[in-house]
Amino acid sequence: MKHMVNVCRYLLALLFIFSGFVKGVDPLGFAYKLDDYFKAFHADFLESLSLVLSFTLCAAELFIGLLLLFGVRLRLAAWGAFLFMAFFTPLTFVLAIFNPVHDCGCFGDAIKLTNWETFYKNIVFFAAAIVLLKWRTLLSQSKLALQEVVLFVLLFAIAFLPPYIGYTRLPLYDFRPYRVGVNIPEAMSTPEGAPADVYKTTLYYTKDGEVKEFNETNIPWQDTTWKYVDAKSELVKKGYTPPIESFSLQTTEGNEVTDEVLSFPSYYFLVVSYRLDKSNRKSVDRLNELYFKAKSLGYGFACVTNSAKGDIDAFIARTGAAYPFLNADGIMLKTVIRANPGLVLINRGTIIGKWHYNRIPSADYFSGDLNAKQLASTYSQSKWNLSVLWVTLLGLSFLFVLCLRCRTIIKRIN
Repeated sequence: MKHMVNVCRYLLALLFIFSGFVKGVDPLGFAYKLDDYFKAFHADFLESLSLVLSFTLCAAELFIGLLLLFGVRLRLAAWGAFLFMAFFTPLTFVLAIFNPVHDCGCFGDAIKLTNWETFYKNIVFFAAAIVLLKWRTLLSQSKLALQEVVLFVLLFAIAFLPPYIGYTRLPLYDFRPYRVGVNIPEAMSTPEGAPADVYKTTLYYTKDGEVKEFNETNIPWQDTTWKYVDAKSELVKKGYTPPIESFSLQTTEGNEVTDEVLSFPSYYFLVVSYRLDKSNRKSVDRLNELYFKAKSLGYGFACVTNSAKGDIDAFIARTGAAYPFLNADGIMLKTVIRANPGLVLINRGTIIGKWHYNRIPSADYFSGDLNAKQLASTYSQSKWNLSVLWVTLLGLSFLFVLCLRCRTIIKRIN
């Protein structure tokens, strides 16, 4: 039984660490998913708490996983894992039945699961959490109180690092279709020969007061006494879906300008702000400076928002924004970049740069060969992300070895 308890412990540790991390690197994305939940369950009044809950849940999940992995406050971690699974397992069952939200978001944008797949996964891990809780007294506990306290505090701080970095910068790892290097028109296209959706069509005909079902193979076309009533189509097999299903930009008057932006012969800057009234206004002066610089160099520049014309005019009056505005779908804009506002640099339809409003470069940076600059910058950013990951893994490995060493010393002393 002790071996089984430890297997459950490490399975739950891996689940909670992975799930907490991939959601934590993109706290805004998980906050948007929480908004979907609140709308689905008619709890819109909770939307103001979405970001706080996103930080808290992601960090708590990662924290519980780290406690389980490193053997710190194991009985507390066992309760935490059980409460998480006890709440989310019934919730995913409800989602699977009624399907109000198509993707649960349990692994962020890294792995997409259907609601039924999520529920089946949760059943397995809920059983593991029950075993862990019921036989938690079999879990070995360190007797070095100081060591436990130090590790507890360190792991607590580490758990909040991914969401903090993801919110104040852009996500460490971008799992969405609008990554740097993606050509938007290509990502919207369907390859030749790609499988299409397969539907089953049921046709309803009536005769002598009786309604009968038919399909395409047995339609009573020769018997004119049957009268058509209705038809229903059911998706049997999902075909190929492009990574980007829709990317559309319009002027504030409603004119389509998507092709003009994506085929612009030079660089094009898009300031993305899904709602202007919630955007960071301190960045406007820097964006104005960048707009005039881009204009002088012949680059395209526009702010894309889902805000109405009246809200745009009010925003310009309050902030002095000098750049032009376009409209687009709010969900699309939230997917493009996790910042409000965020800056996206496009070259002939290919995304070559993305910046959080906290890290927009000075206007002088955008001179010369921006493709070469961004290639070097992307490589540098990738190295930084990899360094953060390795430092974190090495630090956690050191803590793990330290825990094992301390337990060995305790056993020898006893």
